[in-house]
Amino acid sequence: MAFTIAVTVRPNAKKPAITKTSESEYRASVSAAPVGGKANQALIELLADHFGVTKSSIEILRGRSARKKLIRIG
Repeated sequence: MAFTIAVTVRPNAKKPAITKTSESEYRASVSAAPVGGKANQALIELLADHFGVTKSSIEILRGRSARKKLIRIG
């Protein structure tokens, strides 16, 4: 059961959070800085916890260095 979502990421947030904005779009706040892939790793951990899947089942398809990302889960 793999599905794809669009995520807009806000790095350097005070508190990590995920908000659903539409059926397949989310807004995520991560406390990590966007340096050396730390924000992407924090996003993967946040999404894995939110959807109840392993971190290895989450893949960033597009937008590794952008705020808007396309993520495949599962």
